[in-house]
Amino acid sequence: MITVEAKQWTVEIYITEEGDDTQARAVLTTRDTSTVTGRGVARRNPVDRPVPEIGDELAASRALEDLAIRLHDVAADDIVQLAGPVEA
Repeated sequence: MITVEAKQWTVEIYITEEGDDTQARAVLTTRDTSTVTGRGVARRNPVDRPVPEIGDELAASRALEDLAIRLHDVAADDIVQLAGPVEA
């Protein structure tokens, strides 16, 4: 019999704007309440029109990219620590 377990992880993105700078923080929370955080920044070029949504999108995408890299590093560290032959 095959057992299927559904898991849910949540990513929340927090965005703040100050002048021409937009910062985003992406926080992944797992079922066991472990968290991994990624950060991203976007800066509007002074010659560009002010369109806040673009800064939000860029900062959020960069935060998610940083989160992915950090999560990969966590997995790699777990493999190094936990992988290997099982001792009898």
